[in-house]
Amino acid sequence: MNHLDLFHRTCAECSSLITKRYSTSFSLGIRLFTPRFRGPVCGIYGFVRFADEIVDTFHDYPKADLFARFRQDTWRAIEEGVSLNPVLHSFQHVVRKYGIERELIEAFLDSMEMDLTESVYDPEGYNEYIYGSAEVVGLMCLRIFCEGNDVQYQALKAPARRLGAAFQKINFLRDIKSDHEERGRVYFPGVDFTQFSQEDKWRIEADIKEDFDAALEGIRHLPKGSRLGVYLAYKYYTHLFLKIKSAPPQRVAAERFRLSGKRKVYLLFSSALRHQFGVL
Repeated sequence: MNHLDLFHRTCAECSSLITKRYSTSFSLGIRLFTPRFRGPVCGIYGFVRFADEIVDTFHDYPKADLFARFRQDTWRAIEEGVSLNPVLHSFQHVVRKYGIERELIEAFLDSMEMDLTESVYDPEGYNEYIYGSAEVVGLMCLRIFCEGNDVQYQALKAPARRLGAAFQKINFLRDIKSDHEERGRVYFPGVDFTQFSQEDKWRIEADIKEDFDAALEGIRHLPKGSRLGVYLAYKYYTHLFLKIKSAPPQRVAAERFRLSGKRKVYLLFSSALRHQFGVL
């Protein structure tokens, strides 16, 4: 291994470490991908995680300046094919190798930047935010899974977007307390979380169910090397969704719901069994 290869590998390992540190559930799903997909997906996760950290965590620092620099450094890394920031180097390698479109990256960065200035969303802003913060991440991963097969990518593009949207909307429900009380954000249009009603909750849940129903058929047609990992993420989120659905609005607004370690292990083995017998 020459020194340049060592640099590439070390940067990729940094993104893998970030994935493991920030999301044990996501890391487990990645381990179910065929080995050639694991590193590239971690490359995407490391990039989106660090962008999100700037807007959500660095409260004692000039977040707008940091984010502007992060955006500039992202494009420079992609254009030059190298960066001394290991996360951006890993990401640009994935972008260039799999032909991830500039539009997807721009939409993601725009949504993250919205969190610096926006706190209440109308329907148009809500849809724009979900597309950029979640749907495009699913599309970036789909580019990896399809490995240059654009016909396959176009066929799976719509369900991939719906899956990303469902995940993000559940994140919004799960994080109501922190988003509303700590950051002053209300993502769902027309909802007042100081008076979160059962009707509000039912309307949001019906929308999420439609997304999940549309996404499942796409999961069934994913390339074999990615199908089980994505299906496991789908099962995690659908079970979290069921847990949230069973709780009253006041409780959803007051606490953050999680799946237990035992439940995650059960879902892992049951999903693997269903995948093995082709009954997703």
